[in-house]
Amino acid sequence: MGAYGGDGKTRMSEYQYYEFLAVDRPLTGVEQELIRELSTRARITPTRFTNEYHWGDFRGDPDEMMRDYYDAHLYLANWGTHRIMLRLPRTLLDPEIAQQFCVDGQVSVSTTDDHVILDLFSEDESGDWVEGAEDSLSDIVGVRSELAAGDLRPLYLAWLSSFSGWDYGEEGEDEDEDTEEPPVPAGLGALTAAQRALADFLRVDRDLLVAAAEASPELPKVKDDAQLLAAYVAKLPASEKDRLLMLVGEDQAARARMELLRGFRGGQDEPPSSGPRRTVAALLDAAAVYATAGG
Repeated sequence: MGAYGGDGKTRMSEYQYYEFLAVDRPLTGVEQELIRELSTRARITPTRFTNEYHWGDFRGDPDEMMRDYYDAHLYLANWGTHRIMLRLPRTLLDPEIAQQFCVDGQVSVSTTDDHVILDLFSEDESGDWVEGAEDSLSDIVGVRSELAAGDLRPLYLAWLSSFSGWDYGEEGEDEDEDTEEPPVPAGLGALTAAQRALADFLRVDRDLLVAAAEASPELPKVKDDAQLLAAYVAKLPASEKDRLLMLVGEDQAARARMELLRGFRGGQDEPPSSGPRRTVAALLDAAAVYATAGG
């Protein structure tokens, strides 16, 4: 597999970093041996794959590795490409809702029989290096659980990153100025630590985020009382309890927890609508006002 370039062409490597995480289920010994065939120098454990290249390219296909083995992937190259992929069970994220946040070439959604896979790109043609970016996945991966609980702020941030760094009116961008934003989720003005890490990795413009947050309502209070959770579990049908216990027995405790808490909290994928959708042009204009005022 060639390197990811901003023009979609294969390039000779200078520096590339690959990391994969298996969150819901660790890889078996056989699966690790199959992955080892793709890279003799990679650091491979049941839950993690990491490797960096100063010449040559990774022989594996990240898309296939995400479909078959892993739940999260980070890629970066010193010519300015940042990529994050996240895989969630289809029971926890409706692909049709996720597709509302897609942007051609930068935010995409694919599916398997069991999973939804998000593919998020940020390109900086200036090639400015972000110090410490290769250490970001452990900080970002928490957005999987947030998405599973019905929090769609990570998807909105990915959409917003597609228009960060624009010079409004620049040739080739005006055709998208009338594009309307997706539904605005609550809480854009109070991001979690994982969401801030995602926004930083995807280079979300801070003034643009402030402008977007103007239409974002406050987060509803989440019930996490232990006694209420115990009462909820007690009322679950025996078949559902058995299913969740089977997930734990199959070494998928993280998935079982996400599904249990989603049901307990009444997670909803659909964010609340707070009025008319703004256009990209309107958001950029508002961001310019914040930038001029110094934030």
